[in-house]
Amino acid sequence: MEAKEIKSTVSNLEKSSDDVTILKLLNILNDGVKPSEKLLRETKVGVAVNKYRTSSNNEISSLVKKMIRSWRDTVQAEKSKKKTVSPVNSPSKEPPKENKFHSGPRNPKIDGVSTDVYDDSTRNASITALYTALAIERGDEGKHILKVATEIEKEVFRDEYSKVNDSYRNKLRTFVMNLRNKKNPELRDRLLTRQIAAEKFVKMSPNEMAPEALKKEIEKLHKQNLFDAQGATEKRAVTDRFTCGKCKHKKVSYYQMQTRSADEPLTTFCTCENCGNRWKFS
Repeated sequence: MEAKEIKSTVSNLEKSSDDVTILKLLNILNDGVKPSEKLLRETKVGVAVNKYRTSSNNEISSLVKKMIRSWRDTVQAEKSKKKTVSPVNSPSKEPPKENKFHSGPRNPKIDGVSTDVYDDSTRNASITALYTALAIERGDEGKHILKVATEIEKEVFRDEYSKVNDSYRNKLRTFVMNLRNKKNPELRDRLLTRQIAAEKFVKMSPNEMAPEALKKEIEKLHKQNLFDAQGATEKRAVTDRFTCGKCKHKKVSYYQMQTRSADEPLTTFCTCENCGNRWKFS
């Protein structure tokens, strides 16, 4: 695909709202884009596609992760090849970038990055811990990860009135633990792709930082508890007008409640008296 065609497809992608169209356009990009650093910079297709990384549709999120990983590896290989054939006039202060994509752990020492930003050893140690947590399963440049880690530490330090105290240490420990969670790659990604600014991140609650899967589970439990609470307080009637979709029995208890605006129909909450299956409709 030419850059103009990619830009057109990206434009259509950003205007789409249904999963079927989004998936179709993502597959077109996946099949047609031959990634290069220049092409990705010119079209910004990587930025547009990455927005769907945390989609609630598993097929979309899985495809996006596969695309981003493939494009990143291809561009990295392109950079490495150029670096290999070009003359080396002086030793590089940063190790070859291909080393940053290994499956093992990353930290400032391995990446050749110095975290001696301040005269305070505690603050520097905090930046090191943040860097190591942010770098888990990531291929970003060390300088970029260091910048984000430094910004986060700076915001925490500022919140504690420019003091290194117990509150400062506890906050940093909490943020590092959340970032180190291997089941929460979305949080690291949102920080490193600038979807979340450091100043916003340090104000987030544990629930806001939780992995998407856990958030959905919490929401599901909340809805179930709400359903149970509503069922306990409403007077139920038993009827044979409804059929259970699970066991096909017709002995169903139900109650109705206004859950939306007054001009909308009532919501009917049903429970099968035979198997306990629950459902609702308006």
